[in-house]
Formats: sequence, C-alpha cells, structure tokens
Amino acid sequence: MSSGSPSPALSSDLDWCFDAVHGVSRTFSITIDRLEEPMARQICVGYLLCRIADTIEDAGHVPPAAQSDLLTEYDRLLDPTDEYTVDQFVDAVSPWLPEPDERSADWTVVAETSRVLRAFETLDDEPRELMRDPIRELVGGMAMFTERYADEGGLRLQTIDELEEYCWYAAGTVGTLITELLVRDIPSERAAELRDNARSFALLLQLVNIAKDVQSDYHEENNVYLPAEWLAEEAVASDAVTDTDNHQGVTTVVRRVVDRAEHYLDGAHRYLEIVPEHHGNTLSAWAIPYLLAVGTLRELRQRSEDVVRTGDVKLPREEVYAVIQRFDSGVSRGELDELRQTMASEPLHR
Repeated sequence: MSSGSPSPALSSDLDWCFDAVHGVSRTFSITIDRLEEPMARQICVGYLLCRIADTIEDAGHVPPAAQSDLLTEYDRLLDPTDEYTVDQFVDAVSPWLPEPDERSADWTVVAETSRVLRAFETLDDEPRELMRDPIRELVGGMAMFTERYADEGGLRLQTIDELEEYCWYAAGTVGTLITELLVRDIPSERAAELRDNARSFALLLQLVNIAKDVQSDYHEENNVYLPAEWLAEEAVASDAVTDTDNHQGVTTVVRRVVDRAEHYLDGAHRYLEIVPEHHGNTLSAWAIPYLLAVGTLRELRQRSEDVVRTGDVKLPREEVYAVIQRFDSGVSRGELDELRQTMASEPLHR
C-alpha cells in the first residue's frame, strides 16, 4: 500500500499516532517534529510499534509469564506470514490494561494497537519491510529478557555485557530501523560507516537513561539495570539499590555507567557527521537528542548522588529550549563539536 494518498480514516490514524508520540516520549517528540515527510510518519509509527513492546516489558503489574506470552503474541502480529489478528492481541492484552481514566499515555498506545498497525500499513512497501525486522528483533529481545528473569519478577542484569545486550534490544534495534531507512541511495562505504556508528548512537542514549532512572526503574517497574557485578563490588544487593545506606555505593556504580556511556560519544558524533539528509531526514532531528544526552551526562557527573537521593537528574528546561532555539537558527555539522564541548562543561543557556 502506498503512503501517497491514505484514506480519510487512515489519515486519522496517522494523525492520532503523531498526537500519541508527544505523550510517550519527550525526546522522540522533538525528533519527529524536526523530521519531514515521509521520514516523520515512518519514525513516528515505527517508534510507537516499539513502544508497545517496551510498555509490556516494563509493566510491573503484569507477571513475567504473562509478559512473555504477550510479547510472543505481539511478535506474531508483526509477522506477515502469521494469521494472528490484532483483535486476538487486543483480547489478550485487555485484562492487563488499566481503566481508561487511569491509563498512562503508554498504555493508551497499547490499547490502540489496531490504530498503530493501520497507520503502519499506510507506509510504502519498501520502508515498511525495512522497519519490520528491527521491530521484531526488539520484541524478541524483550521477550528473552523477561523469560530470563521470570523467577525474579523483574530484570536484574548481572554484568556490563548483559547491560549492553539489553541496550541493544531496547535501543540498538531502533537505531537499526532508523539507519536502514537512511542508507538507501547512498554509497556503500558511507552506508557501512553509518551502520557501524549507529550502535554507538543508540547505546549512548540508552545508557544515559539507565544512569538517570535508577529510582523509577526500580520502584515503578521492579527492574534493576545497574550490573550486579558492579553493585557487588560496592557491597550492594540488586534489590537494595534505593536503600539510604547504599547511596554512596550506588552512586559509584552510576558513575561507572556514565563512563561507559561517554565511551560511545565519539561514535555517536561520527554518526551525525555522516547521516544523510534525504527522504525527509534532517540533522537536527538526531543532533538535538544527542546534545541533550551530552548535557545530561554533565549533570550526572556533577550530581550523581541525586540519582538515588531524589531521582531527579535532568536538564533544566531552559537548556532544552536553548538547544532547540540554536537549531531553529541553523546549525551546521561543523558546529556540533563546539556545541558538544560547551554542553559537556556548562548549561548552554548560561
């Protein structure tokens, strides 16, 4: 099916998806606002399809066995050779949906899976098929991790390698989706370099989220992504990451995760230097979240203890606006390094 002239009903589904993405992710909301067509609709719909799986995997009120079953059924829904229907999936997930007046934006998207899938079907054949495998890889990875820690009732990652494996399924697959849409019509050497650096871009953003969200990940989702091997070196058990007595030890581990994230800064920067601007793609769509991650790493360095003490380490709203305004005025690839160096040391709006 072509994305050139969807019917009014399908256009309504696309409009709904654009509205929905603003509720589930501030970062992707900024990105999608910066993209042009057809990339804007492709990334919007693809992201929501990934978010459905992520919401199920993060659901603290859903037992691990049920999570795994739902993710398996969702993968069937995305398999074009399987006759499993969206109505069957909605029936399966319905017992776990919060009441309508209590639903978060994420659970509203899950409840409206049929709308997201209809929007997906409006995309042209080529981008739709390029997107399908990375989305299904994400879903399969979420199911695998849920099954791996089913007895614990939540994720308890053990090693730094396992953390990065998780980051690959949670974010690297999304990076693959984005990259495969972009490498069409570019020289093979440049495409290979873009693919090589896409992992760095994705892992940078995901590790920043893991470093800053320790408290909410544990209390809201019963997940601990900080490697147990690193926590053990600080005499901290995974189930005690938010205990007051363990603040110093957990702060040390958070700083190590920050170190790991910073390891990927150069690769992510290179990704931006060579990312093509065609098919509706723009530099600002990806440079803004990259620079926000750079600024968040600065805050995490300066206020690591607040990750577990208050759970409130994020960029000042004024700095987010300052970054956006800089790109409204026009930023070249050559200016990215200067912006990176500035934000690594001080808030941009100052």
